[in-house]
Amino acid sequence: MAQDLSEKELLKMEVEQLKKEVKNTRVPISKTGKEIKEYVEAEAGNDPLLKGVPEDKNPFKEKGSTLCVFLLFASWLEIAWSGIPR
Repeated sequence: MAQDLSEKELLKMEVEQLKKEVKNTRVPISKTGKEIKEYVEAEAGNDPLLKGVPEDKNPFKEKGSTLCVFLLFASWLEIAWSGIPR
């Protein structure tokens, strides 16, 4: 889209954007940095990367791997037993 605009139109868009940005209130980094640090420390107890995910709520937990091994073993037994004359 920007390729279709002339240099004058691009400059006009840039000036409009700068006018919007100049209206934003500025806050010193000393204040915002402190606020961010306090927020991170307050939420640290809820962070799954720090405290881990309970096994019952873990969507990536392997499900039924024991059952799969059992079913494979049962299938192997059935094949083994089918070859034995009765």
